[in-house]
Amino acid sequence: MPIIRRLTSGLLSLFFVNAFATVSAADIPAVVPSAPVAVQDFKEPIRVACVGDSITQGAGTEGGNSYPAQLGKMLGEKWKIGNFGISGTTMLKKGDSPYWKQGAFTNAQGFKPNVVIIMLGTNDTKPQNWKSKDDYAADYREMVETFLKLESKPRVYVCRPCPVIANGNWGINEPNVLELIPVIDKLAADWKLGVIDMHAALAGRAELIPDRVHPNNGGAEAMAKAAFRVLTGSDLAPVK
Repeated sequence: MPIIRRLTSGLLSLFFVNAFATVSAADIPAVVPSAPVAVQDFKEPIRVACVGDSITQGAGTEGGNSYPAQLGKMLGEKWKIGNFGISGTTMLKKGDSPYWKQGAFTNAQGFKPNVVIIMLGTNDTKPQNWKSKDDYAADYREMVETFLKLESKPRVYVCRPCPVIANGNWGINEPNVLELIPVIDKLAADWKLGVIDMHAALAGRAELIPDRVHPNNGGAEAMAKAAFRVLTGSDLAPVK
């Protein structure tokens, strides 16, 4: 019996260490590229709905340089981009500003997208929202299902959120972002969704995120290039 107790105690200790281990950037695996969108299969411009918070909307950028705007310029006339980003929004339905309750969510569906890019999670890391983090996966799954069921039958891509610099701002923080990334990755694997790694696109480049949360014009360019590579399977000139 003493041996059994020791083994049981050891297993329980290992479980709790693993369950509550801190996730670091080094623990995040590389994204496996998904097949590019076949432009030749579309007679009309490919409609891309960019769903997200203030980072998608373009806070931190100037002169119409949000990442969706820059992505549209990179993709060209065979694509039509819709920016449905709303500042402060969360994936969590129990968050302080759920994307679910925004008109943009309805408008994104009415856009009849062929492609949907979802980037929500940054505001979910705030303390008042993080207390409901256990609902994040289920809420994300439901949003993906909502778009997949559209008559336009879009391909859905999920984004690893942008990194948060130093101590962050407004309660937004990097440790919680890193905890969300494996959740997003698992959802993508389960549903065979494409992944756009916005985190890697900006990691270690604090100069592109001057307020520690919102990428500037250069940061949005890096994000647009990351999305371009995944959507097209082609590369652009390196980010300056």
